[in-house]
Amino acid sequence: MEILRAIRWESLFDAELAIKAAPQLLIGLMDTIWISLLTMAIGLVLGLLTAMARMSSNPLFRYPARAYISLIRGTPLLVQIFILYFGLPVIGITLTPLLAGIIGLSLNVGAYSSETIRGSILSIPKGQWEAAASLNMTYWQTMRRVIIPQATRVALPSLANTFMSLVKDTSLLAMITVQEMFYQAKVIGAREWDYMTVFIMIALFYWVVCTLLSFAQDKLEERYGRYAS
Repeated sequence: MEILRAIRWESLFDAELAIKAAPQLLIGLMDTIWISLLTMAIGLVLGLLTAMARMSSNPLFRYPARAYISLIRGTPLLVQIFILYFGLPVIGITLTPLLAGIIGLSLNVGAYSSETIRGSILSIPKGQWEAAASLNMTYWQTMRRVIIPQATRVALPSLANTFMSLVKDTSLLAMITVQEMFYQAKVIGAREWDYMTVFIMIALFYWVVCTLLSFAQDKLEERYGRYAS
């Protein structure tokens, strides 16, 4: 109880600062959201291509895909972003903070989603392939019309979790001065000498966004679940 009485609760959260900072933080939130959507879209395409290469019988496709997945999954995301932004200029390649961040996040999502996609494709019963072959479908027609629609239902929960993690991982881009929500919070906190208020605010913003995404995930799973056998 003595500890609780010693806490300066009035310094924990400044409502006046919260109202003042909200517009700038919301601008940062919009950047967080569009960066997340863009990198998720790029990452899914990269993940699908990597999954196909990973399942290929051709070692020229399979081994580079495995190396890429191992490298990205085996190193911290922040290190990958730093290498893109601070390391590449050493060999004459200079990226803007935003471009380095988008590339880093997309490569990370691509590696993780590729294993999710691969596992989902492999979970489809062999009979589905045989049925498509009996209809004279080509490999790519089978993938597009039969396998991927079913694999999507299987992969959806994991991919939704990947996206929620991605929304939070965008905060790492503040380390290379990308002006997303966490960066805006740092700027306001330094200017107003009050980090706690703005950090509590962005924590609530992240929580609200992820709660909405979780709700959307439940609805999508419910919709795809109707077609489950």
